[in-house]
Amino acid sequence: MPSTLEGQITMEKTPSYFVTNHAPKRIHSMAKDIKLIIVVRNPVTRAISDYTQTLSKKPEIATFEVLAFKNRTLGLIDASWSALRIGIYALHLESWMQYFPLSQMHFVSGERLIVDPGGEMAKVQDFLGLKRIVTDKHFYFNKTKGFPCLKKPEDSSTPRCLGKSKGRTHPKIDTDVIRRLHKFYKPFNMMFYQMTGQNFQWELEEDSEPRSSQD
Repeated sequence: MPSTLEGQITMEKTPSYFVTNHAPKRIHSMAKDIKLIIVVRNPVTRAISDYTQTLSKKPEIATFEVLAFKNRTLGLIDASWSALRIGIYALHLESWMQYFPLSQMHFVSGERLIVDPGGEMAKVQDFLGLKRIVTDKHFYFNKTKGFPCLKKPEDSSTPRCLGKSKGRTHPKIDTDVIRRLHKFYKPFNMMFYQMTGQNFQWELEEDSEPRSSQD
């Protein structure tokens, strides 16, 4: 990590930290007062997005339906598959809470970040003790990708948007598989809501089929 002067904030982003067992202890030993920002989204949508990214690199892999089940007939979910295991947020949060209090964590709703980026960024800036500099006026909705992008700075000719690997259309997944996954995740989601004190309302999305990836 680079040196940080008084009045500065140093930020670093690595998605795998949240699901890596030894990360909380190592980060705590480095900076026990650090502030942690965790972006979460409906774990079913997240799993399909994860698979979509892998499929783009390895088109020969098995179908999502095959990978998601140990036994499809019996409905046994394969929670050891990383695409599904990552979405058991309560399990991962438990490890972090052994080292950090909730007051040092801020949870961003991936769904709200898409529909209200200014509102979610306001909460992030409040959490970090910053003035609300980034607002709605800094974003525009990119219809092609299906999520917000940063408007171009005055000294730049192009807007800032995530790369071509983001915003891919999801493959069509059997509705019964999606229903079973919602059922699988529900108790873990309820536990996560209780642990964080936030209701992300993912159960309201059970009847909707995710279409685009923002991972």
